[in-house]
Amino acid sequence: MKIKTLTINAIVAALYVVVTMVVAPFGFTNIQFRLSEMFNHLIVFDKKYFFGIVIGVFIANFFSPLGWYDLVFGVGQSVISLGILIFLNRFVTNVKIRMVLTTIVFSITSFLVAWELMLVLDFPFLYTWLTVAISEFIVLAVGAPIMYYINKRVDFKKMIN
Repeated sequence: MKIKTLTINAIVAALYVVVTMVVAPFGFTNIQFRLSEMFNHLIVFDKKYFFGIVIGVFIANFFSPLGWYDLVFGVGQSVISLGILIFLNRFVTNVKIRMVLTTIVFSITSFLVAWELMLVLDFPFLYTWLTVAISEFIVLAVGAPIMYYINKRVDFKKMIN
């Protein structure tokens, strides 16, 4: 991996952690308005962002009140979702459709976070999945146009290559 790619991924991870900590009270419960989740849209532009996103989630989840569960389930959800998207992106070239897919995939796979909250906090699974999925959907749906327009200015693909 090139130094430039490592550096960009380190910056993405750092940004993910900082933004997560800013909204921490709203980032670790059944209503997770974790604004840093908008960085998941970076996978739309290049699969090399995988490591920056996952490392960011891993470090941010060290600060979770749910302990090691969040390291397993939260990071697991990110790895699974990003893996699915890397696969799907091979067949979809339109950036806007990829962003819609990112929003949908992360919302659906939030069942892992709901499962975690059921195990740790005894929350009801289906209701928790619904609230976490809605939160994830809102953050990613609002984040999509933001990331799209930032990409117009900085070109995420060129930045990491």
